[in-house]
Amino acid sequence: MPKMLVAVANTLTRNYVHCEHCRNLRSDQLKDRRVKIPRPLGHGPSSFIPLEEIQQEGVDGSEQHIFMEAFIAAGRVDNVMTVMGLHPKYLSCFWATHHYLLRMDSPLPFPVRHYIAIMAAARHQCSQLVNLHISEYIHVGGDPLWLNGIKFAPEKLRNLNEINKILAHRPWLITKEHIEALLKTGENSWSLAELIQAVILLVHFHSLSSFVFGCGVNPELDLEGGHVFRPPSPRDCYLVGSSPGSKDCVNGIRQGEAVQEVEALMAKMKLLQQTIEEEASQEEMYTRFEKAKTESLFVTPSDKSEALHLASVSCFVEDSDFQYKDFSRRGEVTPPTFRAQDFTWEDHGYSLTTRLYPDAALLLDKKFLTAYSLTYNTMAMHCDVDTSMLRRAIWNYIHCVFGIRYDDYDYGQVNVLLERSLKVYIKTVACYPERTTKKMYLDFWKHFRNSEKVHVNLILLEARMQAALLYALRAITRYMT
Repeated sequence: MPKMLVAVANTLTRNYVHCEHCRNLRSDQLKDRRVKIPRPLGHGPSSFIPLEEIQQEGVDGSEQHIFMEAFIAAGRVDNVMTVMGLHPKYLSCFWATHHYLLRMDSPLPFPVRHYIAIMAAARHQCSQLVNLHISEYIHVGGDPLWLNGIKFAPEKLRNLNEINKILAHRPWLITKEHIEALLKTGENSWSLAELIQAVILLVHFHSLSSFVFGCGVNPELDLEGGHVFRPPSPRDCYLVGSSPGSKDCVNGIRQGEAVQEVEALMAKMKLLQQTIEEEASQEEMYTRFEKAKTESLFVTPSDKSEALHLASVSCFVEDSDFQYKDFSRRGEVTPPTFRAQDFTWEDHGYSLTTRLYPDAALLLDKKFLTAYSLTYNTMAMHCDVDTSMLRRAIWNYIHCVFGIRYDDYDYGQVNVLLERSLKVYIKTVACYPERTTKKMYLDFWKHFRNSEKVHVNLILLEARMQAALLYALRAITRYMT
């Protein structure tokens, strides 16, 4: 049995490669019977990353058990997991947490968990996750009536709408009053244990939506959006077979220029490491944070077109006009900056979660730490590189756009290490992921491997999730004290 499952898992990682014989099998007979044959819309698990690269660099034999467990639990190895397979160590932590939140014993019934996942993903119009969890919801016995839209769900679930939209777009606005409203005595009240699980599910799927858009994850082949019934056009064939560039070009620029960008970044890191001992005053550190925060106001995607709102997704959303708004806006009164030292995950968030949802706290802690510390000591074509400074800059920049400040961090490093195209990409994926385009993905780090860009998305996913979770847990703490 295990050998068979390994074979299945291996097949699933390559389930987009079909032989000519299978494609043409009995096609004439089927046409004569007027049978509609579905055709995949995407080529591989990601529209940004070549399928061959995922196959070559993905999960190796020693980590195949992760795909086996996923297949046994869900009946599939979905595209999100396949792309994450480029980083097996992280995938192991992610799968353990994801599986526990959705499928292990806890206060919330299984259908409710998947419905919360649908509500969360719908805030970002993430049809990939919405359709996947509609399928899961039906599989675990959910009431089909609820799938007509949020208005058909029980009032208890509808009451989550307020914190769902806040945590998805402006988590700094959540207060103890929001928590109190959900916990107040009544027929549709939440228990504290139920609420902590619901909050974790919401931020988990908000941030996972960022990963889906950030890596161009394709819809599942068998679900809505993953296939069509029309015959292929010549343009489709061109797109599937086309290459992003020649040997002398990388993402549309000459190889030499891309190499120069890598060397320039290496030089900046080396210079910062040499001057790191020159400590700035607290006033100077604060000034640099405010500068980074203010400059983030001007980091927006050039393409501000709205994402296509699918009716099958929008029906799970209320107040769709409520979107991300910069934490610090010129001419407006802004909430006080969240000082990380006043409420940290390590000292406060982890402790509270351990009291209310013990096993989840352990899994989240390991996942945060793995994403933050994950390194292969490589950077593009270079080996034996200490990337900790660059990884920390990315993590702290994401927290910065959500209004979180680390007193002991020099935010001047953010402006030195993160080029504008990378900042645009990070802010778009973290704050309004549905606007992410392939051009944004290709425009930053042009000579880096796709696995390194996926690594950025893992940091982004976890930093965004931790930021929203800290705001929510702080509000719960204030309610309890």
